[in-house]
Amino acid sequence: MSATASPRVAPPAARGEDALTTLIALLRDDLEACNRVIVERMQSDVALIPQLAAHIVAAGGKRLRPLLTLAAARMCGYRGDRHVGLAACVEFIHTATLLHDDVVDESALRRGQASANALFGNKPSVLVGDFLFSRAFQLMVTDGSLEVLRILSEASATIAEGEVLQLMTQNDTTTTEAQYLAVIEGKTAALFAAATEVGAVVAGQPPAAQAALREFGMALGVAFQLVDDALDYSADQEALGKTVGDDFREGKITLPVLLAFARGDDAERAFWRRTLEDRDQAEGDLAQAQALITRHRGLADTIDRARAYGDQALAALAGFPDGAEKRALADVVDFCIERAR
Repeated sequence: MSATASPRVAPPAARGEDALTTLIALLRDDLEACNRVIVERMQSDVALIPQLAAHIVAAGGKRLRPLLTLAAARMCGYRGDRHVGLAACVEFIHTATLLHDDVVDESALRRGQASANALFGNKPSVLVGDFLFSRAFQLMVTDGSLEVLRILSEASATIAEGEVLQLMTQNDTTTTEAQYLAVIEGKTAALFAAATEVGAVVAGQPPAAQAALREFGMALGVAFQLVDDALDYSADQEALGKTVGDDFREGKITLPVLLAFARGDDAERAFWRRTLEDRDQAEGDLAQAQALITRHRGLADTIDRARAYGDQALAALAGFPDGAEKRALADVVDFCIERAR
């Protein structure tokens, strides 16, 4: 990191979608190159593979994770093109996990459209997810850096561990906040952390800068997932891009539920055990769950927790020299949290 680095990050000027739009505009050439790699590498002589892959890749995702790789590399002064292939690699890992997650969760919607498993079936979705994971590792090998391979392969393993841990805590109201945090650090934040860290690696930054960007990504990823978990009980379906209440119907133990459960009385805790542990749900139970979470500040306190992680992310950026990419990354922290408005 530069000795002339600014001591802190200024509060974000842009909000919401404006922040992401600014980042996309700033990295337009890099992002277009990344998209070309994605389209090229998802091709196959087996026709169903590009057909199914194109469905989810083109389903309106914001490319947030690859954008983090591109922005981190540019902020660190990198002027080559290795970050483009690695950004595509990050997107393939993410997309593969989405395909697998939708099968596990039996999701009907993804980003407001029919999920791949709903259209093509579970078996093709799992196998095409495996194909995209393989493409990601081919991109890592093409890059040639053992450090990059270590970071992204460890993230891939951690994501799988996080998903399995979530299965273990699902339907279990004795889950602790520490266990919940371990789930979201694994299934979501690990890829955010890897995406930003490899940007510093390709730029040849020292270990301290790599660690700072990893910390930035990890804190941002936790904040992002906290907001997602709050939105499942508060957003409308169109805004959320998936069916509202999916977490409740699947019995997932998220922070809004943990807070409401801990703060509720015996009758309320019995409600949570019936609906989440026994999966005995009736019409009106989702509305009751939303009311209990609101009564006990489950949503408000979850968003407050997300803001605290957002502050950690901003602090991790403080040692980098000021510039357009640094400001854009700081604004993206705001974007991730303000989705809950």
